[in-house]
Amino acid sequence: CQLRVLDPACGRGNFLYVALEHMKRLEGEVLNLIADLSEGQATFEAAGLTVDPHQFLGLELNPRAAAIAEIVLWIGYLQWHYRIHGKLDIPDPILRDFHNIENRDALIDYDQRQPLVDDQGEPVTIWDGISYQTSPVTGELVPDDQQRSAVYQYQNPRAAPWPAADYIVGNPPFIGASTMRRALGDGYVDAVRQVYKGKVPESADFVMHWWHRAAELVRQGDARRFGFITTNSLRQTFNRRVLEPHLNDPKKPLSLLFAIPDHPWVDSSDGAAVRIAMTVGGSGDQLGWLRQVTAEGRDGDDARAVVLNRHDGKLFADLTIGTNVAGAQSLEACSNLSQRGFELGNSGFAITNEQALTLGLGKLKGIERVIRQYRNGRDLTQVSRDLMVIDLFGMDETEVLDQYPGIYQWLMERVKPEREQNRDARLRERWWLHRRLRTDLRKMLLGLPRYIATVETTKHRVFQFLDAAILPDNMLVNIASDRADFLAVLSSRIHVVWSLAVGSRLGVGNDPRYNKTRCFETFPFPGLTPTQSATISGPAERLDALRKTQLAAYPELTLTGIYNVLEKLRSGVVLSKKEQLINQQGLVSLLLELHDDLDRAVFAAYGWDDLADQLVGLPGATTPLIDKPKAQAAAEQELLTRLVALNQQRAVEEAQGHIRWLRPEYQAPTAEQTDIRLDGSDKAVAAPAKTATKKPAWPKQMREQIEAVLTAMQTTPMTATELADGFKRKPLKPVLQVLAALEALGKARQQDDCWQLE
Repeated sequence: CQLRVLDPACGRGNFLYVALEHMKRLEGEVLNLIADLSEGQATFEAAGLTVDPHQFLGLELNPRAAAIAEIVLWIGYLQWHYRIHGKLDIPDPILRDFHNIENRDALIDYDQRQPLVDDQGEPVTIWDGISYQTSPVTGELVPDDQQRSAVYQYQNPRAAPWPAADYIVGNPPFIGASTMRRALGDGYVDAVRQVYKGKVPESADFVMHWWHRAAELVRQGDARRFGFITTNSLRQTFNRRVLEPHLNDPKKPLSLLFAIPDHPWVDSSDGAAVRIAMTVGGSGDQLGWLRQVTAEGRDGDDARAVVLNRHDGKLFADLTIGTNVAGAQSLEACSNLSQRGFELGNSGFAITNEQALTLGLGKLKGIERVIRQYRNGRDLTQVSRDLMVIDLFGMDETEVLDQYPGIYQWLMERVKPEREQNRDARLRERWWLHRRLRTDLRKMLLGLPRYIATVETTKHRVFQFLDAAILPDNMLVNIASDRADFLAVLSSRIHVVWSLAVGSRLGVGNDPRYNKTRCFETFPFPGLTPTQSATISGPAERLDALRKTQLAAYPELTLTGIYNVLEKLRSGVVLSKKEQLINQQGLVSLLLELHDDLDRAVFAAYGWDDLADQLVGLPGATTPLIDKPKAQAAAEQELLTRLVALNQQRAVEEAQGHIRWLRPEYQAPTAEQTDIRLDGSDKAVAAPAKTATKKPAWPKQMREQIEAVLTAMQTTPMTATELADGFKRKPLKPVLQVLAALEALGKARQQDDCWQLE
C-alpha cells in the first residue's frame, strides 16, 4: 500500500499511531472480505499491499521525541500483526529503518545557525524569561539577571520541504504571536517571519504557518486533504487572514470540509484544559460539515464527553455556515471610536487605595491626575477589587522624580527590574510608563464625561457607561461616546447577535470575544431621527442606572449573576433559592422588561418590526444559545442577512464619499452631517466639506513621501494608521517605511502607538 500520511509536527507519534490503527482496521475489513470471496487463497501480503510504518511520515525537531515516534509506530504495527495472525512471523530485521520520521524543523531550512555576537565579539545573551528571584527590598519576585539565554541568527533561511503525502494531519504547537519570541527566541522568529512574509501575518499564531503550508499543498494538488487541531482562536481576525486567501482564491480555492469551532481539550505539554478548533481542508469549491458542541461533561480524569450537532453547507473562514458575516467590511463611520484599554505591562502600576494614600493621594497637589481609578473585566462582571493605577503618561523621568519621588521609588523597586530585561528598547528606557500608552484612546475620550465599555471576553455581552475618571484595563473594549442612544444600540439584541456571529470564542469557558475591528467597526448603526434617539435613549439610561444602583446596594451581587438569572427567566426555568434572591436584589425581572423595551425600540429604528415580533423576549439575547428552536435560528439568520446587506450598502456609499459619521464633531470636524432614514426615503449621509475632505494621493518619490509625513506630523503626534488615513488608499506599509527612515535619521521617535517629531 502506497497511501502516505504526514504529521509535520509529530511529537511522539500519537497522531500517526491513530492513523496507523484506523488504516489497519480498514485493512482488516478488506482482508475479511477477500478471505470470504477467495476462500482464504489470496492475501495482501502476497501482493505487497499491507499497511506498515513506512507510510506514516513525521517531522519533529526534538530528537528524543522523533526516536520515540518511530518506535511507537512499530509497536502499533506489531500489535496489529499479532492481533490478526496470532504470532509474529516477520522476517528479520523486524524493525526496519524507513527514514520516515525526520528529526528537523518543519518550517525553515537554513545554511547555518550561529550565536549572535556584539561589537566586541562576545555572545549576545538575554534574560531567559522564566527565572525570578525575590527582591531584598520589596520581597516581591523580580527577574534573575544571572539566568541568560543565547541569541541566535539563521543564515539564508528558506521554507523547509515536506515529504510527499496524500494526507496531512497533526496538532502543531499552540504558541500565540505575542509569546513567540519568548518561547522560540528572536533569531528563530525573525527567520520564520522572513520566510513567510506576505503569506502568514506577524499577528497570526505560530500554528498558522503549518495551516498555510498544508493548504498550499492541497490547493496545488500535492496532497488530497489536511486536518489540523489548532487553538480555537483560528476564527479570530488575526488568524482568519491566513485562511481567507486560500478559501477565496478564484482559480484554485480551498474548501473547509469539516470544522468544529471549539472543543474541550487537554494540552499534552502541561495538562492544562484548553479549547481547540478542528478543521479539514480539501481542494475545489465544496460543501462541508459543521459540528458544534451542544453539551459537555467529564468522562474520567481528563477526558470530556461531548454532544455534537451537525449542519451541512458552505463553511466560511469564521467556521460558520449561513450568512457570510466574515465578508462584512469595516466602515469609516465607525472608525476611530473604539479601542482596547491600557496595557500596564507590569503589576507594579496597580495599587490599592491604602497604597495610594501612602504615595500621597489626597496630600500632594495634582497627584490625582497620575493616580486614577482602574477597572478590568472581573471588576465589572464580578466583585470589584476597587484598585487604582499609576499613570505617568506625558512625563519624563526627571519630572516624575522631582514631582512624585514616592511614586518614582515605588516603580523603581517594582517595575524597573523587569523592564531592564525587556528586549524592547523603548520599554527599557521609559520604564515608568505603561507598556501600551493608548494615545489614540486618550484622544478619543478627551472631553467626554463618560464612555461605554464592555469586557472583551465574557459570558454575557453587556455594555455600560464608565466615568471618564476611570482608566480601563486592556481587556475592556471602550467606545468613545457618552450618548445613551449609542448604549441602546450596542445593548440591543441586534448588535449582540451581530457580535456573536462576527466575533470569536476564547478561554476554557469558551466565552464570546468582542473584537472591536470585527464586532464594532463593521456594524451598521441605524440612522436616527431626534424622536427615535430619545425613544431608545430612555430605556438605555434606566437600564444602566438600575444595574449600578442594585450592584452598589448589594456588594455580593455581580453582573454575571444578574444576567445568568435573566437568561433563566427568558428560558422559563424554575429559579433556585439563590437565584430567587439574586432576582430580588438585582430587580432582574424589571431589568428584563427594560431590555425588551429597548430591543423593540431599536428594531423599530431599523424598520424591522417584523423581526422584533419573532425575537424579542427569547433566550440568547446576551449570551450564545447553541440549540435554538428552528424559528428563532431562522429569524436570527434573516437578521444577519439584513445587517450584512446594510453593511454592504454603507460600504458602497462610503466609496462614493458619503459617510454617516457616528461622532462627526470628533471623527470629521470639517464634514457636514445630515441625518438619514434607513427606508431610503430621506437618504442621510455625511457630505464631505467642499474643500477639506478630499485626500491627497500618496507621493511616488521618497523625498516627497518624507515631506508629506513631516508636514502631517507638525502639529500633533500621530499613529501610523492615522497618518495613512490622510492619503488615498491608506498606504500604511509605505508610511511605516518612511517613519522607520525618519527614526533612523533621528528626525522622529515612537512613543507607544504614536509617532512624533524630534
